Amino acid sequence: MKEQLEQIKAQALQAIHAAADAPALDALRVRILGKKGELTAVLKQMGKLSAEERPVMGQLANGVRAEVEAQLERRKAELEAAALEKRLAAEAIDVTVPGKEFPMGHQHPMNKVLQEVKEIFVGMGYTIVDGPEVEEASYNFTRLNIEEGHPSRDRSDTFYFNDDDSVLLRTQTSPMQIRVMEQQQPPIRILAPGRVFRKDEADATHSPMFHQIEGLVVDEGITMGDLKGALETLIKRLYGEDAVVRFRPHHFPFTEPSCEVDMQCFKCHGTGETDGQVCSTCHGEGWIELLGAGMVHPKVLEGCGIDSKKYSGFAFGIGLERMAMGRLRFNDLRLIFDNDVRFLSQF
Repeated sequence: MKEQLEQIKAQALQAIHAAADAPALDALRVRILGKKGELTAVLKQMGKLSAEERPVMGQLANGVRAEVEAQLERRKAELEAAALEKRLAAEAIDVTVPGKEFPMGHQHPMNKVLQEVKEIFVGMGYTIVDGPEVEEASYNFTRLNIEEGHPSRDRSDTFYFNDDDSVLLRTQTSPMQIRVMEQQQPPIRILAPGRVFRKDEADATHSPMFHQIEGLVVDEGITMGDLKGALETLIKRLYGEDAVVRFRPHHFPFTEPSCEVDMQCFKCHGTGETDGQVCSTCHGEGWIELLGAGMVHPKVLEGCGIDSKKYSGFAFGIGLERMAMGRLRFNDLRLIFDNDVRFLSQF
């Protein structure tokens, strides 16, 4: 038995020294010291020894176990140190190499224009409000005096969620007029920017998802002249004092009288042509429609509990993308949503 123990010790120490990695070392531990290991198998034969031999062999076996365990721990420490050195060498940083340049981000061009618009109206005493994009048809249409059967309520124009057409993705930010007026008595001056959704085909000036800025003022003695003054202030602050604007009579169910506001096309300068071809930005019109506006219809005021004989107001809805196109001088609305860094980095 003594010879067996000495042989196990010698072979174990040699194998431990040759172990190349931690898994190999663990396999050795199990092979030698495990429940079915070589040393355990020898110790099971202790019962066959005489009473005089057992203490001697037991002491020798314990010495072999202690030596093997000590060498296993020593080799484990060596392998861990070697692995750490290898990792440190692989992850070493050459401080003499120039660092990488990480360019600073900036606001999206459309958000820059939105911020400018907000600042202009906040300077005129307006409050910024926000509302839900998933809206009730009563707020989006009915309470804005848009009756059943109106083309804007058609399923070909609007994204509805249910069969009775009572819930939809809002087609305008105008529902915020109702939400504010039903909670607040005049004077009211609010600006409500946000995303809206319509079933439009994407082209240079249209998108099925775009951004609108709703404005509303309700107070005593508000006139069309106040509306015109507010919009001219906005347009000239954004585009310069030489911006050419026109107001056209129009009809909206929730305003009376109503108008549309156009800006002269910045690409063709009102001619409708560029390089002998029909202008791709204004489609030959020479003008770009910016917004619709008008005096708040008395039915809308009364429906919100506001006395239309005492109070009047105006409202407008601005297409933010079209404003950004004119403000930053690019001619295709789709560039805003393409997220091409080459385009965005210009601003």
